[in-house]
Amino acid sequence: MRFYQTIAKLIFVSSLFCIHQSKAQVIDMTSELNRLYNVSALPAAIPNSTVDQISSYDRKGGNNDGFEGTYSFVRKTENNDLVIFEAAGKGVIERIWTPTPTDDTLDFYFDGAKTPSYSIKFNDLYNGKVYPFVNPVAGKKVGGWYSYLPIPYADGCTVILRAKKMLFYQVQYRTYTAPGVSVKTFSPKLSPEAAAILDKVKTDWSSEKYASGEQTVAKAITLNPGSTAVLAEIKTGGRINSIKLGSAKAFEGLGNNIDLKITWDGEATPAVLTPVEDFFGYAFGSVSMRSFLLGVEDDLAYCNIPMPFQKSAKIELVYRKTATAQKPLKITSSINVVETPKAENEGKFYAFWKREIPPLGKPYVFIEGEGSGSYIGTLLWSQARTYEYFTEFFEGDDSTVLDNKHVIHGTGSEDYFNGGWYAQPNGWVERKGAPLHGCLDYSLPLSRTGGYRFYILDKLPFQQKIYHSIEHGPEKNNRVVEYTSVAMYYANQPIAKGKAPDNKSSKIFIPDTVSFYTRLMDHISYSGDAKLQHGNFELGANKAGGININVSELTPGKYTMYLYGQFTLGAYSKLEGSAQKKLINKDIKDDEEKTYNLGSFEITDVSKPVKVDFEAGSRTMKFNRIFFVKQK
Repeated sequence: MRFYQTIAKLIFVSSLFCIHQSKAQVIDMTSELNRLYNVSALPAAIPNSTVDQISSYDRKGGNNDGFEGTYSFVRKTENNDLVIFEAAGKGVIERIWTPTPTDDTLDFYFDGAKTPSYSIKFNDLYNGKVYPFVNPVAGKKVGGWYSYLPIPYADGCTVILRAKKMLFYQVQYRTYTAPGVSVKTFSPKLSPEAAAILDKVKTDWSSEKYASGEQTVAKAITLNPGSTAVLAEIKTGGRINSIKLGSAKAFEGLGNNIDLKITWDGEATPAVLTPVEDFFGYAFGSVSMRSFLLGVEDDLAYCNIPMPFQKSAKIELVYRKTATAQKPLKITSSINVVETPKAENEGKFYAFWKREIPPLGKPYVFIEGEGSGSYIGTLLWSQARTYEYFTEFFEGDDSTVLDNKHVIHGTGSEDYFNGGWYAQPNGWVERKGAPLHGCLDYSLPLSRTGGYRFYILDKLPFQQKIYHSIEHGPEKNNRVVEYTSVAMYYANQPIAKGKAPDNKSSKIFIPDTVSFYTRLMDHISYSGDAKLQHGNFELGANKAGGININVSELTPGKYTMYLYGQFTLGAYSKLEGSAQKKLINKDIKDDEEKTYNLGSFEITDVSKPVKVDFEAGSRTMKFNRIFFVKQK
């Protein structure tokens, strides 16, 4: 079954939701699974609720966010088991994430119970073996285990891990504050209605065919450089259910100079003014994301985010003219619009685009603004601007302040996107994702990555203001990096104003320096007597050996190669295609590390590795980093 099959289904489901909201607020597995499934209700506010998170983040501001388990519990029991979650009152656990699940037991105590109300192995939250924690509502992607199965409780909840140590984790939950709200506590035995909705979520999320929906406004245009094309202009209230643009490949490239512009109700500030590549989750010039709400499928860029408006809507494509030659583009568009205007309890959709190199010592701010609304999504692209720290900027924690209360503090950047373990096998190392989150790209040599995350069940409500940020670096925002982001939210009007993209700010940066690390990933292989030892390349005294460097992520061209490490008198290197080179002319101390120029070379075929042979001198040769500088 597709995301939206018919307009009639959309209107029917949406009307049922509005009827349900008008009655007494009842929170149970049926209502919460319906929120997870019924994306047409995404613009509606969730009344009488606040969001919080408990996580293992370092309370002292360092990077010990779970490595040692220091902060990986709320408190310990008399038996030294770990209480990892505790909340009072009426609420719902909406997300549980970890990169380090175990077979230890999780005991859930609901509503003041003295004995466990529900028990499950930690691993079984995610592996699909125990109902109702089914895949892909729960699962594993790019190094992180996640569960979006709602767990409601009527009068408090405590979760105890029967283990002596816990590492990284996050539990996000919603608290209902109004006395009139009724909550029915979680049971793994779902009602027939709840089970049917869970089956629908599972089917829709598993289909991986998301570019669906009927279209009522369709066009085929030629988009010329320097021109603006109106794809749809609606002069009555309504809502947009889907947008499709083709060919998706037409938008690829490093220029990133075609913008999607959407304006609601004649507002002076566009609701969306974002490069097409960024809005639809391309990564560094090529197609990447395919999520439930946004992405590219079968050469169509699609958006399934519901967008209600009161009086009018205008959707445009802006093709910015550049100093270099540009071609006219053949573009098709199809937009699904229904004449159901924005309801009183709904917000209008806004996407806040931003790109900057955040100053050292200060976090990168996705969005900061005043107003009332709901935050529903983040897209982020990250590019290091120095070459010696690979992607360590992704150690930074996310932080969210809603209505002057610090409610969420994360444990790392890939953790924010439900991933884990960047630069590690089977971790955050490839373009791969789930319906609501994933990795847009990862390149260790190019020191770049990106991710996406959408909030449906767990969307973030704010009544007065929102501050949503992420650190860049292990501690104190200490890595130089360029961030580009799209922050998505619903509100009655824009809550933040940024700079419109231009040809300088939107152009995708490709570094001229690329780095390879002996201890990370598998770009380097060894031959002869050379070996990987304690994270370093090592070659014993008077021995010979070599390395092969995988350069498949690079572009052809001429480069100069450098090594960073320890060398002694008599050490030699030979870069394939060049003469043997003496690395050092005088002896150095055992612990002294320096940078050495190995010479220039040319890459004509990136599928072939670059080879370097070495002869060690009188002591062991060591190095831990190789970097190439592209010649201009």
